[in-house]
Amino acid sequence: MEKINSDEKIGEWLVRAGIMSKDDVKSVLKVQKEGNDSLFGIIAMEFGLIEPEVLITFAEVKGL
Repeated sequence: MEKINSDEKIGEWLVRAGIMSKDDVKSVLKVQKEGNDSLFGIIAMEFGLIEPEVLITFAEVKGL
């Protein structure tokens, strides 16, 4: 899996790692903008765009 830069947002990392496309990220951000208060990773999992393990890895590395 791609190394995560300390200041990198999850969507940026997922695109750089080839896990999600830029259009996928835009779709998740649109849902958030429309009023869904869920975190980016949760929405991406609900859409089937990422597996839970990917979100866990990102959170662990970022210290979240």
